[in-house]
Amino acid sequence: MPAASPPPDPLAQLPDDELVRRARTDRAAFGALYERYVDRIYSYLLYRTANPADAEDLTARVFFQALQHLDTFEERGLPFSAWLFTIAHNLVANYYRDRARRPTSSLDAAGNAAAPPPPLSTEDVQAIRQAIAQLPPERQHLILLKYAQGMSNAEIARAMGRSEGAIKSLLRRTLDQLRRLLSAQEENGR
Repeated sequence: MPAASPPPDPLAQLPDDELVRRARTDRAAFGALYERYVDRIYSYLLYRTANPADAEDLTARVFFQALQHLDTFEERGLPFSAWLFTIAHNLVANYYRDRARRPTSSLDAAGNAAAPPPPLSTEDVQAIRQAIAQLPPERQHLILLKYAQGMSNAEIARAMGRSEGAIKSLLRRTLDQLRRLLSAQEENGR
């Protein structure tokens, strides 16, 4: 006789706003929020850092800060996930600021190489990462939300506090800028 699967967690079926309300007094509800978003936050941080260990550490910090400051969260028309991504974005900014103050060794740099997604070559991935790194932070954030997280323009608009039309326009300008940067890299023989 096959083993029965455990019953589904009733908390997992609740919407975010109800889970947040409950999580203020019931840590199991926060656990349901964690389970709902941990993979997306980790994926975002892994893409931003290209280092699994750092992404894991930063993911833990995101949820630790969220738990510590849950009482200060106000929905204001933005989803809970937007708040988590804002925390993650700020932690990544601190991560890079700290790294700029303390240069990494060549062994650290070798460990930071992320496997390229097929069918792009390692050189293509490196060129794209270099071009994205040249974008302003807001545009880097937009690219990551759109392509690494697969968020819709409407979701990005809510997360960034803009209209959907403004996000479409910013995305178009960002992709144009990215194309120009990649063309310039190609012309320079990279």
